[in-house]
Amino acid sequence: MPQHRRTGWLSQPPAPVLLLLTVLTLFLSANPAIAWRPWPHLKHNTSDLRFGDNKKFEGSSDFVKLRYHMGPVLTANITVHTIWYGTWQPRQKKIIREFINSISAAGSKRPSVAGWWRTVQLYTDQTGANISRTVQLGAGKNDRFYSHGKTLTRLSIQSVIKSAVTAKTRPLPVNPQSGLYLLLTSDDVYVQDFCKQVCGFHYFTFPSLVGYTLPYAWIGNSAKLCPGTCAYPFAVPDYIPGLKPLKSPNGDVGVEGMISVIAHEIAELASNPLVNAWYAGQDPSFPVEIADLCEGIYGTGGGGSYTGQLMDDHDGATYNMNGIRRKFLVQWVWSHILNYCTGPNALDQ
Repeated sequence: MPQHRRTGWLSQPPAPVLLLLTVLTLFLSANPAIAWRPWPHLKHNTSDLRFGDNKKFEGSSDFVKLRYHMGPVLTANITVHTIWYGTWQPRQKKIIREFINSISAAGSKRPSVAGWWRTVQLYTDQTGANISRTVQLGAGKNDRFYSHGKTLTRLSIQSVIKSAVTAKTRPLPVNPQSGLYLLLTSDDVYVQDFCKQVCGFHYFTFPSLVGYTLPYAWIGNSAKLCPGTCAYPFAVPDYIPGLKPLKSPNGDVGVEGMISVIAHEIAELASNPLVNAWYAGQDPSFPVEIADLCEGIYGTGGGGSYTGQLMDDHDGATYNMNGIRRKFLVQWVWSHILNYCTGPNALDQ
């Protein structure tokens, strides 16, 4: 694997990445690193969903071969730029913004979102530099008129990002080295493979399409299309009789489901922005990343669709982490130091 200079690495991807981009563009298809709720493939074994009968517990590491593949991680202070595609209510935006602002906030009550991020922050590049502890909310861009329609492909997502960074009025800043771009689609927008295979994914933009190599993620609001798949456990699949949804801490099931996927994707963008840094497996086209390894695990004992031990708020809502002013349910991530999935408690000192 070639060595990569830390300066300007996102504006000039290495030769293997350029070759990959060429192949993907020719076939008009990409294989972004994806986040999904792990239960649709278990439709014929719903007892696993009810009782959490799964060998993927948070303490198990026998099958995990997470490796560093010498690519860059995000060591500079991270700025998250948001693209609000479709119709969004101010309250929905506020929940998501407050979660992003909580990632590196000091003084939140434990267990905190900031404590969860410390596990991510311990991943390093080949020089030994850690992922940045600072994650800040950057500029936002509204696309309320559905500029590319209500059905998006994985490549048209990149066109939406291009429109946002090249807009004539208030374009999003272009920040290849430490900017992350979140494309958030409203509940009336369908994205390729949404609900069937994915709830969100991350990748990087193609210079041939966008003009820059920018790490980005797409996350969709599943409230109307598939809340039982992408907003679990605040909604449950129709094929599981008798399973009751949990009460969401912020009163919006679709957005609540997005929060955990947003966390999933930001963690993986920071540790694997060009899909050549931290992942398990030998195929960079289908990497198993630090949040994939803990899919569906939100607390001690979690695995399968059993979330693990959670906390109940005074109003009966369920959560596992505190933000600045709100409570959230956020999936755990893999610690390469502890060699198992962990939440904020292990490192929230």
